Amino acid sequence: MSTPEHQLAPTWSPADRRATVAVAVQFAVNGAFFASFMPRLPELRTDIGISTGGVGILLMVASATGLVSSLTVRRVIARFGTRRVLFGGSLIISVALMAVGMSTTWPMALIALALMFAFDVFVDVAMNMQGSWLSARRHRPMMNRLHGLWSLGSVLGGLAAATLAESAVSLSTHLTIAAIILAALSMIVATQLLPVDEVHADETASTVTADADVAASAKNPHRRLPLKAFFVAGLTAVAIETAAISWAAFRITDDLAGSAAVAALAYVAVVGGMTITRFAGDHLAHHWGADRFMAGSAILAIACLVIAGTAPTQLVTLAAFLAAGLGIATLTPRLYDLAARAGNGTASGLGVLTGGMRTATILAPITIATVASATTVGTAIAVTSAIAGIGFLAAIRPRDRDERLGRGPSRVGVATSRRTRTPSFDCRTSSRAWCAHALRRGRSVIGCGSVGSRSIRGSTRTRSSGRTRRR
Repeated sequence: MSTPEHQLAPTWSPADRRATVAVAVQFAVNGAFFASFMPRLPELRTDIGISTGGVGILLMVASATGLVSSLTVRRVIARFGTRRVLFGGSLIISVALMAVGMSTTWPMALIALALMFAFDVFVDVAMNMQGSWLSARRHRPMMNRLHGLWSLGSVLGGLAAATLAESAVSLSTHLTIAAIILAALSMIVATQLLPVDEVHADETASTVTADADVAASAKNPHRRLPLKAFFVAGLTAVAIETAAISWAAFRITDDLAGSAAVAALAYVAVVGGMTITRFAGDHLAHHWGADRFMAGSAILAIACLVIAGTAPTQLVTLAAFLAAGLGIATLTPRLYDLAARAGNGTASGLGVLTGGMRTATILAPITIATVASATTVGTAIAVTSAIAGIGFLAAIRPRDRDERLGRGPSRVGVATSRRTRTPSFDCRTSSRAWCAHALRRGRSVIGCGSVGSRSIRGSTRTRSSGRTRRR
């Protein structure tokens, strides 16, 4: 007997609601941490007396500490729990943020940035685990909106940086105030998070949402990319994002002789565009199809970053960065979604994807800085974005004829008719889940079954037409 859908969903308690608010605030706070100093990197460069290429090396070495942290994050969270890791990691990041503002030499800045990047890995993983557990308890997922709050926090942090830069507030004063406020918010948040980690949350979530995944795959089939494609896609997606977020301010100050306030607005334009798309992305992906929407977003991001790197005026450059943010926003969330379903239930897809992303955080800054030192920052942004964009589109391209026609791979377990968009039964997909989906779509199931290993498509009666269509 089929279990009703409302019985499959876990209980949503008041404590879960408080934890949801807390983890939502933590996402916004985490976005504000890095937005506090990223728009003012040109000022930091002047304070510590290094070149643009030196900034690239500084960011590359700091990012390498994050790669090292990713190798130990599982053991640290298993020992201390996500709640303690979030609390302790946020405090260390706050102290490091103050140290960045007070840096007068490049070794001091390097140590502070290394601490920020290293402990950001722990905080990032812990808050995503808490968010994932809470999302699995809801009837409607919320992970996309949580990442939208991260972008919103980045926008607010960037606007604050632009306002303080325009008011001639020193970098050290700005980052000290920001660190105290963000640390206080993190301590309040930690008291409301889930106190006990769900050790087997991944298995529980996959059991609870099995029928929903089957139904979703009928409308939007999940593709099976090779593992090496995840590495390339992750590397190139983060390279595109780095070119926009980390170097937009330098494009304004170095190439277009803009002020520090306008440079901060360039950063705000990128993350502002990302925020808009992340809050509206679920609806757009549902309307256009997730994979088609991801490819279109990549093309939009590439084209706009090339324009941003070559435009002769500040206004056009800011508009291009805003439009580029609209396209960048959906790339990594969709890759996470695909990678989570790869590897036949294992974490191999996510592992390869994360490896590509961490590699990009090391290679992209030094590559862009080297090209910028030889030419201009705008040329570096345009060239890097174009090359990375071509690599990204090649990595996500359809691998077979069915995918090119929009049908999705047969291995997923549910095929989709191009005319009726009705799922067909596959012997590897439970009949209960398929029939439940057909009934939710407003159709009565005449019959479905399988013979041996062959896939037999059932008959469905479409209420709108009043006639039976035999497929």
